[in-house]
Amino acid sequence: MGAQRRDRRGRGMRGPAILPPVRGGRRAPARRTSRQRFDDLALGIVTELDGRWQHRLGLVEYAVEDTPLVPDDWDMPTVPLSSLVRGTATQPTRLVLFRRPIEQRCETREELEALVLTVVVEQLAELLGVDAEDVDPRYTAE
Repeated sequence: MGAQRRDRRGRGMRGPAILPPVRGGRRAPARRTSRQRFDDLALGIVTELDGRWQHRLGLVEYAVEDTPLVPDDWDMPTVPLSSLVRGTATQPTRLVLFRRPIEQRCETREELEALVLTVVVEQLAELLGVDAEDVDPRYTAE
């Protein structure tokens, strides 16, 4: 009779054995999470800009965190979108993007791309000591 298709209560298969539906003979790719899409976007922008400015930047670590840790007595009207910690002789410079505050300010994918580019360009301009417009021609001051 073959493998049993239903359990003793008459229900079908459940749990991790259930795979996404097949489309055109191939399994549909799993949906990417918001975090994965943001990481890919940030990686693309950072890779391009870091490659262009590597000769002047030196070693920079890039990271994405969900939210910044702000002190209890934080009195600013907005939450930071990024953090830049300049390197020392033993530590590399560290640029951190805060995913959730950036995403909350954007309604579309295009707005998200533009804001991530703006944040990264402004931080790199600060690090390089140049105008943001010189770091990337796509940059537009808001």
